[in-house]
Amino acid sequence: MNQSSPYEPQRNPSNDEISLVDLAKIMVKRWKTMVLVFLVVVLGALAYALLTDRSYEYVSIYQVAEEAPGRALEAPASVLAKVSNLYLGPETRELRESAGLERLPFEVAVAHPSDTLLIRLGSEANADNSELVTQMHEALLARMTEGQQERVEKHRASLEQQLSNAERALEAVEQSTSERAGELIASYTQRLAGIQQDLTQLSEGEVVQVAVQSLEPAGTGRSLIMVLAIVLGGMLAVIGVFIFEFGSIVRASLKKEKAGKTS
Repeated sequence: MNQSSPYEPQRNPSNDEISLVDLAKIMVKRWKTMVLVFLVVVLGALAYALLTDRSYEYVSIYQVAEEAPGRALEAPASVLAKVSNLYLGPETRELRESAGLERLPFEVAVAHPSDTLLIRLGSEANADNSELVTQMHEALLARMTEGQQERVEKHRASLEQQLSNAERALEAVEQSTSERAGELIASYTQRLAGIQQDLTQLSEGEVVQVAVQSLEPAGTGRSLIMVLAIVLGGMLAVIGVFIFEFGSIVRASLKKEKAGKTS
C-alpha cells in the first residue's frame, strides 16, 4: 500500500478558497508595500509631467485665389495635393540641411477644412522649435503663393485678351450698317460687362496667418496625467500587494519543504 511522502504538502480543497476578509487582511498587513508602489507610480508620473517639454500646435492658414466670391480659381484639393507631393519634401530637405539636422523635430499636417477655400498647415512642437516651424510654414506658404499668383496672372491675361477682342469687335459692329448691328452691339456690350466683372472679382490668394501658436499645450495635459497616474497607482498597488503575498507564501512553502527534507 502506497503511503504519501511526509514531505508532500497535504492539500485541502477548503484551503484553496480565500474570503474577502483574507484579502482585507493581506492589504492591511502589506499596507507599506501598497503605499510604496502607489508613491513610485505617482511620483514617476509627476516627474514625467514636470520634466517633459510642453508641445504646442502651430497653425498657418492660406486662402486660395478666387475667380469669383466663393469660387476657387484652383480647387483647394488640387493645391493640397501640390503641397503634400511637390512642396513638402524639397522644403523639408532644405530646412533640415540648413539647420544641420538629420530629421526635423516636428511634422507638417496639410489639410483642407471642408466647405472652405482654405489650406491649413499644422505642426506640433515645443517652444524651442517654434522658429523652425515658422521657417517651414513660411517656405510652404511662399510656394503656394507663387503657384497661385501664376494662375491669377494667366487668368487675368486671358480675361484681358478676351476684353480686348470684345472691344475691337464692338468697334467694328458700331461702324457696320448691317441690320443686325444693333443686336450685335447689345450682345458685345453685355459680354464686355461680363468680362469686366470677372476681372473685378478676380482675387489673389492670401496668407491669413503664419505659425500661430495654440493657447493651450497640445497632447495630454499635466492634470490628466496625474489623474491617470493616481488611478493606475492605486490599481498597481493592490495588484502588487497580492503578488508580494503570493511570493512570500511560495518562499515559505519552499523553505518548509526544504526543512522537511533535511530533517
